Amino acid sequence: MFDTKIAIVVREDLQTWQKLNVTAFLMSGIVGSSQGIIGEPYQDAAGNIYHSLSVQPVIVLAADQATIASIHRRILERGVRCALYVEEMFSTGHDTANRAVFAEYGPETATVVGLALREDRKLVDKITKGARMHP
Repeated sequence: MFDTKIAIVVREDLQTWQKLNVTAFLMSGIVGSSQGIIGEPYQDAAGNIYHSLSVQPVIVLAADQATIASIHRRILERGVRCALYVEEMFSTGHDTANRAVFAEYGPETATVVGLALREDRKLVDKITKGARMHP
């Protein structure tokens, strides 16, 4: 149904609150960079209006640190833009601090705890190879 696929990969050994936090932040990156991904507002039978949601399903995958590092490397090798969350961002409390700590690390030194991408389905499958459906 969709030519593209949205995949979020989170490190499997994070605490539950961290996994949820990272997933929410990463999805906001996808939404912010993807035109037409948000649909129309929802309305229930009583006429109450709710926020719009993504028009496309999102797959959430889990991986260990080594697999996430491989996925990150594949993303960079293919020139694909992604949303990325590094472990050090857990110690900050706002966007400016997140950006500052993020800028301290490069691809070889970052401790990536999550990433998200929206690309062609087959490309996403190749890039995320080794990750598995989050339990």
